[in-house]
Amino acid sequence: MNVIIKTSRNIVIITIEGSIDSKTAGNLQSQIMETVAKTNNVLLDLSGVGYISSAGLRVLLMIYRQIKSKNGKVILVGVSEEIRDVMSITGFINFFEITNTLENAINSF
Repeated sequence: MNVIIKTSRNIVIITIEGSIDSKTAGNLQSQIMETVAKTNNVLLDLSGVGYISSAGLRVLLMIYRQIKSKNGKVILVGVSEEIRDVMSITGFINFFEITNTLENAINSF
């Protein structure tokens, strides 16, 4: 799994490539939660993520809760149909705004 974190216009953009599963979720969490704690706006680019397990969904929920506690906003971009299905079945889709492009996501803040 590869994680790239950058900031643009007071938005933390986290690009994730690879699977988010029980083997990688802890590493992802340790890489991003310190940065998430310092911002109110997070854009998660999941266009490079082909699979997410329940462990990955827990990391997304942690991000959501951290940002919402500060009245911030979390937007997901590039979510595959398979991941949308998983998020829909589990109810996680209701927590996030989802857009198809980075430009739309950035403009939504």
